Amino acid sequence: MTTTLLITTYNWPEALNCTLESIKNLNLMPDEIVIADDGSTKETEVLIKEWQKKIKTPIIHSWQEDIGFRAAASRNKAIAKSSGDYIIMIDGDLILHPNFIKDHIKNSQINQFTIGTRVLLNEAYSAEILLKKPVNFQVKSKNILANSKNKINNSLLSRLISYKTNSYKQVRSCNMACFKSDLIKVNGFNEDFIGWGREDTELVVRLLNAKIARKNIKFNANVLHIFHPENSKKMLQTNDLILEKVIKEKLKKCENGLNKHL
Repeated sequence: MTTTLLITTYNWPEALNCTLESIKNLNLMPDEIVIADDGSTKETEVLIKEWQKKIKTPIIHSWQEDIGFRAAASRNKAIAKSSGDYIIMIDGDLILHPNFIKDHIKNSQINQFTIGTRVLLNEAYSAEILLKKPVNFQVKSKNILANSKNKINNSLLSRLISYKTNSYKQVRSCNMACFKSDLIKVNGFNEDFIGWGREDTELVVRLLNAKIARKNIKFNANVLHIFHPENSKKMLQTNDLILEKVIKEKLKKCENGLNKHL
């Protein structure tokens, strides 16, 4: 099984650099890295070109024009460019545990997608990290804003505590993995979503409707989340209506999705 690590980013090269630094420290590298860039400026492009020289793993820069928050379209274009059987999705403001890829592979299963957890770092410590402090997964409790227990990486605990669920609640596509074939089956992310919110939940609803099970991974595949202000929620009401339609009609595929780019 080959793996693609898909990273979303938009005009925050300092955070993306921290993510790539943590990838350099992985015990097992993905077969490729695809960066889903929602229209960043030249600075991000320059950073990615530097990292393409630093590590042996191929890095593909998938860029689209900046005409507003279009995370769904950006991810679909990156998925279309990917060659891995298994796609592990993260955001470009995360620090990965060294076992991150290994843990996701260990939890992979046909007809199943996985949702991981995250530790929220506080604002002051996040600022230190962004100022070129050495990036690693060792973090003291005083530097954590929330979810401190999620920094524990223990395979025995993970086997005992991880579980399957049919719920579409508490979705985090910043730490999610799925077989590419299953993403194709439901036509990927719904590009009707413009602006922040619900595009990841709606994808999960369609995966569940397609009988692809959800597994919540605990104490494995851990990430630290660099603090940032919340995104604008001005499109949330509109996006909620799209989500409600998919739930009500039990849809498995979206019309405006991945197949446009394949």
